[in-house]
Amino acid sequence: MSVLPGGLRVCVESVPQYGRGLAAVALTVAAGGDDDPAGRHGTAHLVEHLMFPRSGREGSADPAGEGYAALVAGAGGVCNAETHRDHTVFHTTVPAELLPDALAWEAGRLLGFAPTEDVIRTETDVIGEEIRGAGDAGRYWESALGALYPGSRDSFGTAAELAGITAGEVEAFFRAHYTAPRMVLSVVGDVDPARVLAVVREVFGGVGVIGVAGEARVAEGIRAARVARVAGEVRTAEEPRAAEQTRAAREIRAAEAPRAETEIRTAPLPAARPGVAVGHPLPDPVADRPAYLAQAVLAQVLGRSRLPALARSARDGHRLTSATVTCGYHGQWLASAAPDLTLAVLGRAPGTEVGAAVDIWRSVLRAVADGPLPEAEHRRAVNSLLVAWHRQADSLPTRAVALGRDALLLPGSAGPDALPAELRRTTPAEVSAAARALLEGPVTVTELAPQKGTVG
Repeated sequence: MSVLPGGLRVCVESVPQYGRGLAAVALTVAAGGDDDPAGRHGTAHLVEHLMFPRSGREGSADPAGEGYAALVAGAGGVCNAETHRDHTVFHTTVPAELLPDALAWEAGRLLGFAPTEDVIRTETDVIGEEIRGAGDAGRYWESALGALYPGSRDSFGTAAELAGITAGEVEAFFRAHYTAPRMVLSVVGDVDPARVLAVVREVFGGVGVIGVAGEARVAEGIRAARVARVAGEVRTAEEPRAAEQTRAAREIRAAEAPRAETEIRTAPLPAARPGVAVGHPLPDPVADRPAYLAQAVLAQVLGRSRLPALARSARDGHRLTSATVTCGYHGQWLASAAPDLTLAVLGRAPGTEVGAAVDIWRSVLRAVADGPLPEAEHRRAVNSLLVAWHRQADSLPTRAVALGRDALLLPGSAGPDALPAELRRTTPAEVSAAARALLEGPVTVTELAPQKGTVG
């Protein structure tokens, strides 16, 4: 890890074994849906799109439809980007010999960011289509997060609010958030780190330089206030637990507490079939990483064995027809800083009311909480996470993105290669404790109700 004079952090990793002859570049920026200005929900998403100008209209800044994506494609490479709640990440993979060109193109689109009204209108239309085509699971996740942490914003945006956005507003957002101290550039692949750093110093020297005195401090102050708000909400949402309390005492307290104090009912959402979405807050992946990883293992235990078996059987006339459990931002664990959540989406058979489905969910959690979790079941869950990690570790852009996220969102992380050992250290007792934490903490419940004309 190196830091340029302007504050841009640069991480370079030589891993030719994962992609000989290739290199991946990821630019991770501390700007996401939570940073959208009031009345302009979706600005961060729009800026992501505007980093790939492609209007091709006469009179635009890009009349031929050329731009960053065309340059990468012309070199035989691929590129993409994602806007999250708390960050935006751009990633590109090219032949290693063309890495200096790719770095120059990356710096060029940052230095030359000046979208026209014409290009903005094109991209707001594209985002509108993306919003309309967003999957149900995303809506369920965003509903649960918003209920647990009021003020949190989804990463897509609102088409109506973006319809009137101007080039001046977009550029103001870009100048405030795309500053060098808020960005991490990570390069992974068949590369020479010293040569990469030399090129980066040359082409990124002027990137993210603050043009107005104090602008960076204002932007960081806004973000610091948001972080403080989130931290306060987490403390409010999670009941303090004294270390000396026994499990029996916790269970008695949970049994005596009225459900209304911890259960948040949200407005029903349309769905193809009857169901219920249940959301729980996750521990902070920085301050309480072992507890967070135990929740990732718990999600595997619940989603891969406990709930599918239950969904195939009937009990007292109440049953589930399907069940999925995801841990982390839209199912991506360690892809976001706190706040984050676990989400269970349960299909309800005819005759199974929302409350009954939630009771089934709680009974499954209780069975794990009462533990101890069988060693074989625990090992299968950990192994499934390890297999997924190893598959991703072979992907250069995934490694580059992980390095950038760790540096930006998860300070103190030992890096992606330390994760397998961390997962193996997770114990069955910690997974049982994770289930108890979900039972005792706040929970959101959202009814999924078929609309007229859909199959129930």
